[in-house]
Amino acid sequence: MKYVFMTDASCDLTQKQVEEAGVKVLPMEFQIEDKCYQHYPDCRMMALSEFYDELKNGAVPKTTQINYLSFKNFFEPYLKAGKDVLYTGISTGLSGTYDTCMIAVRELEEEYPKRKIVVIDSCCDSAGLGLLVYLAGQKYKEGASIDELEQFILDNRNDIAHWFVVDDLDQLKRGGRISAVSATFGKALQIKPLISCDETGKLVNVGKIRGKSNVIPALVKHAERDAVDPKKNIAFVAHADDPEGAKALRKAVKGMFKEVQICDIGPVIGSHVGSGMLAIVFKGKRNLVS
Repeated sequence: MKYVFMTDASCDLTQKQVEEAGVKVLPMEFQIEDKCYQHYPDCRMMALSEFYDELKNGAVPKTTQINYLSFKNFFEPYLKAGKDVLYTGISTGLSGTYDTCMIAVRELEEEYPKRKIVVIDSCCDSAGLGLLVYLAGQKYKEGASIDELEQFILDNRNDIAHWFVVDDLDQLKRGGRISAVSATFGKALQIKPLISCDETGKLVNVGKIRGKSNVIPALVKHAERDAVDPKKNIAFVAHADDPEGAKALRKAVKGMFKEVQICDIGPVIGSHVGSGMLAIVFKGKRNLVS
């Protein structure tokens, strides 16, 4: 292949899924108690179980964008070896990473004028980005040219529907995303935020789910309503330290889709949503109605 397909660790793909997609993954940094870690799909620096234990014990992790130098150092060896690069990562609706990447790209284009560097705003987040990358990876491994893969991503990025239900209101409170009062009342009433993703990749609080027993039925309902040609397409079920919930959700939608795979929410997104989050992403309409 004359070019390299790349994404970043916010995609929340497992190592097996990364290998199946043929994609190179830029690690992303998170920090716990002034110690920095790099998150890779194989979780080589910190196991996900350890990360979520830290959250349950009150840790407030911090995440950072991929910096300019990391992009340059990741891209440059491939350019130097005579390969082009196509990268799509965390959406501009959620992070400024794209803009930082473009600073590195402009410098690399001057240094390697014969090489092509394509950077695409995915308009997707977390497992939604993972699904887009996984589908693009199948085209990549089939031999799609860099222009063909770019067009595939542009054509499909807004056709990935995202539905998340957040369980850990304490983590949202610690991260400053909801007030202490909202967290207290939400926990008392067993209210869980229902979150989707708009066309820019920005996460939107669409509604509320009352009670854990209603989480899976709500996600199934949205999949039934919004999925397009599900029998022909794959869906991802994602979880943040809730493997049993993920298995139950996968079982609930398994007959609906051609295939359903499970992936793990890593520290990049898990730092903000905490443990217990369940999600389903699939090809369909971005319908921001509860």
